[in-house]
Amino acid sequence: MDSEHYKIESEPFYAPQGNEIDLYTAAYASRLPMMVKGPTGCGKSRFIEHMAWKLGKPLLTVACNEDITASDLVGRYLLDAGGTRWLDGPLTVAARIGAICYLDIRSTLDHAIDAVFEV
Repeated sequence: MDSEHYKIESEPFYAPQGNEIDLYTAAYASRLPMMVKGPTGCGKSRFIEHMAWKLGKPLLTVACNEDITASDLVGRYLLDAGGTRWLDGPLTVAARIGAICYLDIRSTLDHAIDAVFEV
């Protein structure tokens, strides 16, 4: 997997609303996962794209739903004509290339809860 495929080439517009950039930067420096919570359309995805660009990290975004499984995220063995082979999931790809993995989780509530992992 080539990390250039996931690189944010130009700065996404983002207008800070408070100290979220400093908080994200501190969590990133401490290698802590982040949870970003807010109503649909409030700028969560744009914020994560901006931070990936600012930190110079590739970004993998996964649109999650209620049917997603651990193997969808980590990877799985597949059978094909050549035998059995491993197919990386997005978390494994992110770990291999040093990317930020953004899990865009749609909730049945009135807001989305998104998880961000720097692996």
